[in-house]
Amino acid sequence: MGKLQGKTIGFGLSGSHCTFEETMPQIKRLVDAGARVVPIVTNTLLTTDTRFGTSESWQKQLVDITGEKLITTIPEAEPLGPSKLLDVMVIAPCTGNTTSRLANAITDSPVLMAAKATMRNLRPVVIAISTNDGLGLNAANIAKLLAAKNVYFVPFGQDAPDKKPTSLVARMELILETCEAALEGRQLQPLLIERYQY
Repeated sequence: MGKLQGKTIGFGLSGSHCTFEETMPQIKRLVDAGARVVPIVTNTLLTTDTRFGTSESWQKQLVDITGEKLITTIPEAEPLGPSKLLDVMVIAPCTGNTTSRLANAITDSPVLMAAKATMRNLRPVVIAISTNDGLGLNAANIAKLLAAKNVYFVPFGQDAPDKKPTSLVARMELILETCEAALEGRQLQPLLIERYQY
């Protein structure tokens, strides 16, 4: 029996549309590992069509993979705290915007409300960053979260240092392994990895 069998995982997606395609198979891995996955989405995913796909298509994929209704509002996410439903909360992709808000205790989206609810219950929050300013202004926010209790990062690295020297992206394929480690109270190592090789 796998470590995630019978666990309930909140899975929050923020607006890094370019990483949705590599994130979806990782949600399926969690489901295949025996976890119940509750999808939680920001307004950006709900309302924005991009060259990477339409809002409707991403919403349909999430429902098809998880078999769950999307949590789309702060009032829908708030009961996750008192009910203690979630064993772990994942934010993947976690944009610079969401990173900065989480680091500064701002709760203005369902994803952030779900993260706050999980932190309230002293349960792990797993962050898979995808931000163009991870080594810029957002570096301070990432550092705050690295030092925070019960917050764990999917290993990450620079994705295009020649073109975007401050950009950081997590290895989405390590989400499951990071969740397993987080549930044991440990950070998956190594944390800093080479995202793309030349």
